[in-house]
Amino acid sequence: MAEPSKHPSRSRSRRRKAHLVLKKKNLVKCPNCQALILTHRVCPDCGFKKGKPIIIKKDKNKKPKK
Repeated sequence: MAEPSKHPSRSRSRRRKAHLVLKKKNLVKCPNCQALILTHRVCPDCGFKKGKPIIIKKDKNKKPKK
């Protein structure tokens, strides 16, 4: 089997890895509550997506009936 004659130099390896950096997330304002959210996702604050309620939030203050 063929073997590489030399290992890749440090600069060549680092040049290749230069494109693997983390990119900034694209945040947009929720049209309902103006919170910053990821695009094409349900708003975690109000539960709306494209102006329609998707998730119905439950009140934390209400106690469950026994």
